[in-house]
Amino acid sequence: MPTDQRGHGVTARLGARRGPAGRAGSAGRVGDAGLLETLGVLLGAPGLRTWVAIVAGAIAVGTAGYMALEGWSFLDALYMTVISVTTVGFKEVRDLDASGRIWTMIMSGTGVVLIFGTVGLVTEYLITEATSGRSRTRQMAKAVGALRDHYVLCGYGRVGSTVARELVHEGTPFAVIDVNPVSLERARADGHLIIEGDATDDTTLRAAGIERARCLISTIDSDAQNVYVILSARALNRNLLVVGRASTPSAEEKLALAGADRIVSPYTMAGRRLAELAIRPRVVDFLDAALSHGELSFSLEELHVTAGDSLDGATVAALRAHGLFVLAVLTDGGRYEANPPDDRRLVVGETIIGSGSAEAFRAARDDAPGERDARP
Repeated sequence: MPTDQRGHGVTARLGARRGPAGRAGSAGRVGDAGLLETLGVLLGAPGLRTWVAIVAGAIAVGTAGYMALEGWSFLDALYMTVISVTTVGFKEVRDLDASGRIWTMIMSGTGVVLIFGTVGLVTEYLITEATSGRSRTRQMAKAVGALRDHYVLCGYGRVGSTVARELVHEGTPFAVIDVNPVSLERARADGHLIIEGDATDDTTLRAAGIERARCLISTIDSDAQNVYVILSARALNRNLLVVGRASTPSAEEKLALAGADRIVSPYTMAGRRLAELAIRPRVVDFLDAALSHGELSFSLEELHVTAGDSLDGATVAALRAHGLFVLAVLTDGGRYEANPPDDRRLVVGETIIGSGSAEAFRAARDDAPGERDARP
């Protein structure tokens, strides 16, 4: 069952398997904020800085009071102020007269107020951080900021959640954009990185790292929004691979004009799937098994030929000798060569569509596929 240039059909794939970023499940899951990070945020809070200034001011006033009332030196006055404010109860530096004792009682009372105020301020701030989700939002933004060459998934409805599961299976890091709180909570519960906001907004797309992303997948159930999302994303990243969802044939044309590289209509795909199951069920079963994540004996996959890797200059026969059967070669010009001959050499920029075991695909990347003949 072939796939057309817009990505229709059950064999359409969204990206290469198991990229260098590792499993999406580990890259896309957010842990609890660490103690050091929480303390750092606490120390940087404007309210706490104000409170520290009040404490320092109280100590300065207390020191000046002892110097003025008792005629003490700065160090003696400061020491007396600190032990009074902190209520540690050490002996006075010198004997106090009536005014000095009154001032010490004032400083001790001030110290009690400051201590309880500090405890209350810190407790209130920590509770607010925990209940408001600001700490979790900051850590989420930090994790998204660390992503490179990732996927941006716009919309986490029924289609979007299915795409997310496939990306997790493929080990592809990604971030989810949605404006619906219910969808965002589902995505968070599933362990994905999320960005709350409108995907048509450039600020939201930038927060998802669109300028560093490899691919954008727009699965919003509104064709108009999908078009606008694609226009915005394409303006921010010209090299982005864009896959869009369309509900009608006219929407497919608009998505293509907006800059979508691949367009998928769930209704068209469902219709084709039903027809293919009725006409050629064994073929569909074979393709499903080849594309499944649990089948290790054989698989269908695409491999890109890059400069210096083991595929550059390899022949079809050498790959087959190592268990990788080349079904077609997609040339740099976008043309498919089905059933290439044994002496066909691969060149940089081409992509092979092959069949073989998972080990054969890994070996094609990690090891030389065989002894190569001298190049002409």
